[in-house]
This record gives sequence, C-alpha cells and structure tokens, in this order.
Amino acid sequence: MKQRMRSDDPLDRGRFPVDPWRLVETDYRPEDLGTTETVFAVGNGYLGMRGNPEEGRDAFAHGTFINGFHETWPIRHAEAAYGFARTGQTIVNVPDAKVMKLYVDDEPLILGTADLEHYERRIDFREGVLRRQLLWRTPSGKRVQVTSSRMVSMTQRHLAVLTLEVTMIDGDAPIVISSQILNRQDGEDEYHVRDAAMGEGFDPRKSAAFDERVLLPRGHEVNDHRMWLGYQCARSGMTLAVAADHHLRTDDPHDAVARCEEDRGKMVFRIDATEGNTVRLEKVVTYHSSAGVPVRELVDRCDRTLDRAARFTVEEHHADQRAWFERYWDVADVEIGGGAVLQQAVRFNLFHLAQATTRADQQGVAAKGVTGSGYEGHYFWDTEIYVVPFLTYTQPHIARNVLHFRTRMLPAARARAREMAQSGVLFPWRTINGEEASAYYAAGSAQMHINADIAYALMQYIGATNDIGFLVREGAELLVETARMWEELGFWRRRNGHPPSFHIHGVTGPDEYTTVVNNNLFTNVMARFNLERAALVIERMRVEQPTEYDRLARQLDLDPAEPEQWQRCADGMTIPFDEGLGIHPQDDFFLDREVWDLSRTPDELTPLLLHYHPLVIYRFQVLKQADVVLAMYLQGDRFTPEEKRANFEYYDPITTGDSTLSAVVQSIVASEVGYHEAAMDYFRQAVFVDLGDLHGNTVDGMHVASLGGVWSALTFGFAGMNDRNGRLSFAPRLPKEWSHLAFKLAWRGSRLQVTITQDELRVEVLEKGEDEVRVRVRGEVHSATIDRPLRVALPDQGPRIDGLLGKVPQTGGTRADGTTITAGVPEPMAFDEEPVIPAEMETGE
Repeated sequence: MKQRMRSDDPLDRGRFPVDPWRLVETDYRPEDLGTTETVFAVGNGYLGMRGNPEEGRDAFAHGTFINGFHETWPIRHAEAAYGFARTGQTIVNVPDAKVMKLYVDDEPLILGTADLEHYERRIDFREGVLRRQLLWRTPSGKRVQVTSSRMVSMTQRHLAVLTLEVTMIDGDAPIVISSQILNRQDGEDEYHVRDAAMGEGFDPRKSAAFDERVLLPRGHEVNDHRMWLGYQCARSGMTLAVAADHHLRTDDPHDAVARCEEDRGKMVFRIDATEGNTVRLEKVVTYHSSAGVPVRELVDRCDRTLDRAARFTVEEHHADQRAWFERYWDVADVEIGGGAVLQQAVRFNLFHLAQATTRADQQGVAAKGVTGSGYEGHYFWDTEIYVVPFLTYTQPHIARNVLHFRTRMLPAARARAREMAQSGVLFPWRTINGEEASAYYAAGSAQMHINADIAYALMQYIGATNDIGFLVREGAELLVETARMWEELGFWRRRNGHPPSFHIHGVTGPDEYTTVVNNNLFTNVMARFNLERAALVIERMRVEQPTEYDRLARQLDLDPAEPEQWQRCADGMTIPFDEGLGIHPQDDFFLDREVWDLSRTPDELTPLLLHYHPLVIYRFQVLKQADVVLAMYLQGDRFTPEEKRANFEYYDPITTGDSTLSAVVQSIVASEVGYHEAAMDYFRQAVFVDLGDLHGNTVDGMHVASLGGVWSALTFGFAGMNDRNGRLSFAPRLPKEWSHLAFKLAWRGSRLQVTITQDELRVEVLEKGEDEVRVRVRGEVHSATIDRPLRVALPDQGPRIDGLLGKVPQTGGTRADGTTITAGVPEPMAFDEEPVIPAEMETGE
C-alpha cells in the first residue's frame, strides 16, 4: 500500500480511491496481503476476523481472535531473578469459521492464481460489512461472478454473519462450496497442509511458539445445517465453543454432505449450477468463551445465539448493523474541512476504534484490538492514555467498562506490589489475565507510571461525566492503593538550606530508549497528579460521604493521616529542570549523555532497536517516543508556555518516532506551542500509520492506541480542548488549510456540538444534562444552553511558527558541570540477516 508515496497521501489512489465514507480496493495484489488483511478486518471488540479471503488461500496471516482468550506458558529466563515475570500469556488464534472454499468444474478459486476480470473489496464505515465482488474466468473459459459479505455484529456480541453468492455468467457447471470451521492453531490449512495452517507469512519467532497442542478437543457434532467444535486451552484452562448454521438458497439441483472431526467441521454443498441462476450460501457463526465453564454449557449458549439469529434474515442483520453505526457516527464522527483524503483517513481510524472497543464490554482493549496477534493480545497503558479519552467523550459507558476492568485487576495488582516490595498495588505493564507478563523488566515492569496513567484516565472520566457513584464504589479504592505505592516507592532527600524533596528512582518512563533512571520527569509529574487526586478524593469523601468513607477505611485499613502524607509527597515531588538550558531533563542524568544525531543516521538504520543493541541506545540522548512532551500534554497546566516551547524544541529533533505512540503527542504539543506545520506533519503520520502501513508492521494488527490518539490530536490538538480540573475549555489552533473542524462531545450528561472555523468557535447543546454548560475560550468564561448556543469570535488561531524542526539536535549547550553537549552517531551492528526482536523489546508499539 506504499506505492506512489506522496508527502500528504501515501496510498495508491488508482487502487484505493478516495472516498470519505468507504475503504475500497480495486485490484488484488499479493505483495501486501498482510496489510490489507488487517485494514479490512471486521470485529466488535470481543470477536475479530482478519480480512482473509473466504477461500482460505492466499493469506499472509490467518486470524480469528477473541478478546482475552489466551493460553499461558512458562517464561524461561536465561538468568532468572526474584520477581521476574513467570507466566507468559498469548492470545489464541481460535478456529477459523470464515472459510467457504469454492470449486467450479472441480477447479478451486485461489485469488493468487485466478484470472480475475474484475475485483473489488470494500467496507463502508456507515455499514460495518466487508463486501467483495469479483468476476472469475475459470481455466475452462467460463465466467463466474462471486460476491461475498462478512459482518461481526455490534449488537450481538457473539455473532458473525457471512454470505457467498455464485452466479454462472457463461454456461452451466458443477459447483462445490465447502464451508468449514478449521482449527488452524493446532491443525492443517484448508488444503490439509500443516505448515500453512496459520498463513504463508506466519512467523513463529514474533510471538510465543508453542511446542505442544494448545486447543484440546472437547467435543464436536454436525447435523443437517449446524455444526460445532469445542476446545479447552491446555494450560490456561479457558474454554471455547464455535458453531455455525448454514442455509443454501438456489433453484438448481443440489445436495449436501456434512462431516465433523476434532479440528475441522465441513458442510459441503454440491450444486448443478445453470447459467444466470445465483447460488447463495448464508453462514451464521457464533463464538462463546469462558475462563473455565464446561464446553457443553458454551455449546448450549451457541445454540441459543444461533436460534435467536435464525429469526431474522441476513438483510435484517445488516440493517441492524447499519442502524448501530448510524448511532455511532452521530456521537463519534469528526468532520474536517481539510479535503476528502484526510477525511477518509480520519473516519477509517474512528471506524477501527469502534471495532476495537465497542463489545470488549468488561475486558480490556488490546494493543492490536482483535485484528492480529501482535503484542500477543496484551493490554498496556496505551488504553488509558490514548483510547479512554475518546471513549470518555463519545461513549462514556464504554470508558466506564474499561475502567471497571482495571478495578477487577486490583487483587492481582496487590500481589504484584508485594512481590516488588511495595505497598498498595502495582498494575502489570503488559497482561491479559492480570499477572505481569513482561519478561524484559527494563522496558517493561520498570514502567511503573502505569499506575498513574490509570488514575489519570479515571479522574478524566469522572471530570467529564461527574459519575460520583463509580468514583466512590470503585475508583476511590484504586486511587488509595496507587497512591500508597508511590509513597512507598519514593523517598525523601534533605540538603542544608533546602526544603526536603521527594524522589523516585529506578523507573522507566514512556521512552523505552532510556531505561531504569532516577526521577523520570513523566513518571514524577504523573505520580504527583495521582497523589494529589487521591488525597483530594478521600478528604472529600470523609466530609461529604462519611458512610462510604468509613466503609472504605475499614476495607483498606486506611489511616486518616494518609491523605495528608500523599499531599506532602506531591508537594515535595522532584521535577528535574536545568536552569542553564531552560528545559526539563527527561531524568536526573539524561543530559549527561551524548546526543544521538538523527540527521546523520541513515533511514535504513531505523528503527534503532532493529540495528543497535539496547545498551548502545541507552548511552545516548535519543527517544523512541515522546516522554517530557507527553507530560506537557497530559499535565500542561504545570508548565509555562516558555517551558513548553523550549522543551519541544529540544526533544523533537532527538525523538525517532520509532513508536506509533509518538506522532499524535508531538502533533498536539507542536500545535499548542505554534509549530503548525510540524503539527500537521505529525498528524498525517498518525492518521496514515495503518492505512499507509507507515511503520511496516500493520500486518501484526491495527495500532489501536494511535487510532485513539488521532481523535485526541483533532480535539485536544487542533481544537485546543482542555479538561483539566473538571473544566472544559478551548484554545483553537485550526490548521490554516482547513475551513472547519466539527465534533460532538459528551459532557456531564449533556451532548455538545463543537464547530471551529477560522473566524469563530460555536458550541451547541444538543441534549441537556446541566441547565447551563460553562466553557472557557482562551481563558474567558462563557456559557451555552440548549436554547442559546455559544458563539465566540476568533481573531486568530494562536501562535504560528513556520517550518519543521528537522532532526539536527541542539548541541553546544553547557551542562551544570560546565561541559558542552555534543552529538554523534554510533556504528551499527553487522548482521548477515535482519535480527528478529522479541516481543518484549517492542512494548509501547
């Protein structure tokens, strides 16, 4: 998908035409199968199906995934130590029900070798159904029209609906359709080839390689139109059942043969097809999973789901899906006056956000959603910092579900804190079941900022919704336990003539190219916020809700003096600052290092982690992703405008962007400090990260955090939205080439329409929660009601600094010890072949 690369549009528009509401592919090409399988995936947050062809072959990486359904395995450390993660968790590629093989005159349709006179695959973001249409000329010269559809239901969490239509355009022919459920994880592919079961491009080195069977058969059955297979994971004990109903519609003579075995179920339809008549197969599929419910119970649930689905036609299921997406776009759409190319890309991102989050229900949101096995299906801090803001302001009930999922992890997080000699809780850096699964602690477990990230998302949700009930019942416990961890982790230092200061040592911030440091700025800034909010909430509960406070105090053995101590830690928190350079060092010793000159680093040596040993990278001032800049975005009121600009100008040239988490943050802060062209450049990098496969790894699944970050770049970046301290404000900085930006927000029970043009900001109250919505615009307080929209004239779009910063670092500055900052580039390692980096080294996307 990288052909005809242009600075503003990386797609080949002859193959992927511009359409603000659809993604359309007009030409089949095998060289980028992995990418197109991801971008054409369908899912609902619980169940996901990659965009593999119905025929099975050709495919780069087959995939059907269920959120949270995983196998465990022992992590074997070459040199183990106390507290290292012991149990790995990997999402399982569940049995594939997408397969509907087609034979005409006994010749199989295989896209990679077929003579296709016409090919089109499309997904309409307003419909949520993947459709494909092709005209195939068979080896015998007959033309056959093949049309298919695939839908994972947004309203029925466990349901998928597939169709295949075959019409003989020229002549008659015997047709065979072999509909299958296929266990690719342990078995063979649709042509009984074991090595190809997972796809031609499957690389076992990129994920946990199981050396024994994963899915243990627990039953199978087939009758006239329904078949099911049941399994249990060998180690985790999780259970699964998958079932499918079939309905063949044709006027031509036909029969059916059913067969079922441990790793494959087949429903084979044989039709004597005549010219002009359409053969239509409808396949309705359901998946049910559990942490340990017997398979027989899950089969019963499958039966109930299929029986209920059978009461409606496929067209009615499609209409139900379209109605759901109509409601979704009514709350989530972002309209930009910046051209159809960017509009399509924005909606593509928002569409996949829906597919990653909607029916996760009370599970987490994995880094790849349910579109691929990248990062082994794990949940990270990405969810809270990049995805939850979108949910909070568009669909707050889903944000609450995600936060509730984190509170369910508290028992495991308590156990992890004890293991790490800490009080309170310590959330795992990467996990599925709540246990720490990060074997590379330097860039994993040391990122203790995840505690504060979760607390931040909680308080952002509370500020936007005023959901005090959730805060009291679940959130307060999380705040207490995370604050206790920070108080225990840090320590006090005293110097003559100076007040005591609170320090946090031996941690890693978001930038994984700098690890296990003292006083990482991001960690300290976020920990301070966590401590302050815990103290504030608990004190308010004590005064305003004494009954709930007493319950919590008894449950957690809460000392009345603890909140005061948390506030003291926050007030004394060390925030590194270099007076000479006028910037915030990323940590205590960051400026002591030599600067990595990215302007003299060849493109072929990026990303750095693929070409340099971690210890080489750790010796330099170089960032994988935004760290101080991210702190300025999330806690912007704790930095002056001058500090923000100075920090951005220092860190931007040494930030590689090797992580997809970085561009959105750099866009937001660039916009705020005035680098409007840089803001747009970073926004384009973010909005096309998957659609254009800009990092070359979309094959592993969608970058869900970046999807959410795109929404934040639009709202918190270009719209200048701010929600700190529960106050809604705007300081617009609309790109000069855009005519307008419009989006809707949920705010404390109200629904708002926000529209920004080059001359004006408008806020309309569409649904009333509070009688009056108070909004600050560039510091001035205004109000809007359902009968009185707010209109504020804008004399400008904030400060404007032309140009990009480039990658030439700032050097020549003087450190505190009088030495001069210099830059260099290390010689790369030499490999006969490209090294494969373990998943543990690729955290943070």
